[in-house]
Amino acid sequence: MTEKWYRQCGEQSEMVISTRIRLARNVMGYPFPNRMTDEQREELKRAVREAVEQIGGLVLEYIELRDCEQRDILAMVERHLISYDFAKQQTGALLLSPDERISIMICEEDHLRIQVLGAGLDLEAAYKMADLVETALDERLHFAFDERLGYLTQCPTNLGTGMRASLMLHLPALQERGAIRQLSGNVSKLGLTIRGAYGEGTQAQGAFYQMSNQVTLGISETAAIENLNGIAQQIIKQEQAAREAMLSMPQFEDRVWRSYGLLKYARSLSNEEALKLLSNLRIGIVSGLITDVSLEVVSALLGDIHPGCLMAQAGEDLTPESRDKRRADLVRAAMM
Repeated sequence: MTEKWYRQCGEQSEMVISTRIRLARNVMGYPFPNRMTDEQREELKRAVREAVEQIGGLVLEYIELRDCEQRDILAMVERHLISYDFAKQQTGALLLSPDERISIMICEEDHLRIQVLGAGLDLEAAYKMADLVETALDERLHFAFDERLGYLTQCPTNLGTGMRASLMLHLPALQERGAIRQLSGNVSKLGLTIRGAYGEGTQAQGAFYQMSNQVTLGISETAAIENLNGIAQQIIKQEQAAREAMLSMPQFEDRVWRSYGLLKYARSLSNEEALKLLSNLRIGIVSGLITDVSLEVVSALLGDIHPGCLMAQAGEDLTPESRDKRRADLVRAAMM
């Protein structure tokens, strides 16, 4: 079985959980998805599927959302493979690589949302892969492009590059200091936004935050990535300084060991509690306090403990109580 990308760690994984590059594209000759007929939607899905099959070396599974169980769709949202809005409509399709690094949503807000995920801080490599896939598909499908406006998208905020580059950051020390709000305000002036782990309208859990570019028009993909990378490096330095101060706090060591103990022995864990405990364990590992659990183990758990993921793994719907028990079982086994 191919190992999923989120079970790995990458560059600067102490503070950067993952990287994502997403490209919004629309095929010439078709209206935007919200104006498409059922026949046009099915025709477009066939055309995209055939185009992907013609690209040598690219192996993607084709998944019709209407054929999926609700628990499997929820798991895709939790693993950032599809959006909440895409999950609700269930009229589109998904193309997915075995390691879940590459995914292509067909008929979301735009005809295509080409996405590449990677562990740690890996913006350049993720963009290179996304660009290779996009270029190969453009040769076969022909994306709508205007010399002045760039790539044409349904939402004007995506005009230009049509690119969203984002990083999932772990910022427990800055959160403890109460600095996230000010940080969010500062980066917004630089064309970026900081949100919860699932983007706009979501709250942060376990001190995990998503930072992404807001500007797509009048800026190149390279410039947007360099801007995001540069600001991320500054935030990493701020978090590191805040962590050094937090390490000296009397309650820090106790908090880490209590979290480790609960993760190792609890028989029931809610998703929110597990994320908070794993956040504490993660910083305990990075600080050298916990040495018998790896960051890779924590990364895998962060991808596997969500409600939909647990039910998809079980192959059946589960009550909240059953999920909490199954989550605790999964975490305990990982702590061995």
